[in-house]
Amino acid sequence: MISRFLPLPLRRLLKIKVSSLPPEYLLIDQPGQLEPLLKALRKVDEVSLDTEADNMFHYKTRVCLLQFLVGREVFMVDVLASLDLNPLWKILAGKHLVMHGSDFDIRLLYDYCEFRPKRIFDTMLAAQLLNRPRVGLASLLEDHFAVKLSKESQKANWSKRPLTKKMLDYAALDVWHLPALRDILSKELRRRKRTTWLEQQCLAQIESGMQGFAPRDENAWRIGHSERLRGAGLSVLHAVWHWREQTAERIDVPPFKVCNNDRLMRMAFAAEEGAGLKEVLDTVHLGRRHDRLLPPLTDAVSAGLERDPQTLPKRKRTRDPHNAPLTPSEVNLQDRIKIDRDRVAKKLELEPTLIANRTQLARIARQPKALDEVLLPWQAELLRHEPALKQA
Repeated sequence: MISRFLPLPLRRLLKIKVSSLPPEYLLIDQPGQLEPLLKALRKVDEVSLDTEADNMFHYKTRVCLLQFLVGREVFMVDVLASLDLNPLWKILAGKHLVMHGSDFDIRLLYDYCEFRPKRIFDTMLAAQLLNRPRVGLASLLEDHFAVKLSKESQKANWSKRPLTKKMLDYAALDVWHLPALRDILSKELRRRKRTTWLEQQCLAQIESGMQGFAPRDENAWRIGHSERLRGAGLSVLHAVWHWREQTAERIDVPPFKVCNNDRLMRMAFAAEEGAGLKEVLDTVHLGRRHDRLLPPLTDAVSAGLERDPQTLPKRKRTRDPHNAPLTPSEVNLQDRIKIDRDRVAKKLELEPTLIANRTQLARIARQPKALDEVLLPWQAELLRHEPALKQA
C-alpha cells in the first residue's frame, strides 16, 4: 500500500494500479467488536472519517456506515446494527479529523447524536482555495493517485443489508487516500500562504454544521417559478406538493422519487392556464407507481382546483433587515464591491464567490461596517482596502 504515496508519473511508470488494491478493513457490525477501533483511536491524534447515508432511498436521511482510517488501519462501523456507539463519539470528539466535503457529514452526525468535531481538515475546501478545476473526491483521487472510484457504489443503497464486498471496498477507498491527499494540498496551501484561510473555512464549516439540517418551513411548497403563479396554479401546487410529501413519507422514499419538481410545476402551470382536472393530470406520468398513485393525486389536484388561492398560507412578513430590498445607493455600492471582488479573485485565481457570495455582498452594501461580521477574516481582509469599501 506504500504505492499510494508515490508520485503519479512514477506509479504509471511502474504500472501500479492503486485502484485495484483496496485496503483491508474491519467491518464492525456485531456487539463486542468495537474495542479494536476504540483501542486504535486512543493511540492517535488524527483520524480520517467519511459517512454513507441513505438519502437517495428513504424519506428521512439516516447515517448508515462510518468509515475510519486510524493510522494504517481501516475500520467500518455499521450504524444500523445494534451497537452502543457512545464510547466512540466520546473519543472521536477529541480528535483532529480529515474529511472531504464535510458539510453534509457534520450535519448528518449532529442530527444523529449531536456530535461536534474538535478540528477538521476538509480536502474539498482546500481544493477550492487552490482553485482546482475538479474538487470532488473521485476526481482528486483520479488526478493524484490514478484511483477510479466505482460510480455504481456512489449511488448504492447503503441501508440495504448485507453490504456487498464491492460497496465496502469503495467505502474503504473513500478514507484510505485522505492523509496523502491532505499532505499534497497542505504543501500547496503553505506555498500560496492560504493555510490560515483553510483553518478559518473549516472552523466555519463546523459552526454551520451544528445547526443540523434546516427543517422545512411553511413556504417549502413554493418551489421553482411559483412566483409566476397567481390563480388556480398556486392552489394546485400547494395541494400536489403536500400530496407528494405525505406519499413519500408513507411509502418511505425521497419525495423526488414520487414526483419531481418539474412535474409538480407542469401541473401547476397547466392549472394556471385554465386546464381542467383531466388536462392537468395528463401532463404527468408517475412511472411504475402511476396507477397506484393516480387516485390520491387526482383528489389533490381536484382539491387544488376548487380552492380559492386567497385562502392559501401567506408569506410571513419579516422585519429582518438582512432581507429588506436594497436602496438605489446600496445597489450601486453592491455593484462596486462586486467589481472589486471579481478583480481580486481573478488576481488570486479564486472562484469569486469564495470571497463573498451574492447574499454577503448585499449585506455588506447595506451595512459596510458589518464587514467583519459577514465575512471570515481572510475574506474581509481581501476587500477591506479596495476602492468601494474605502469610499463607503
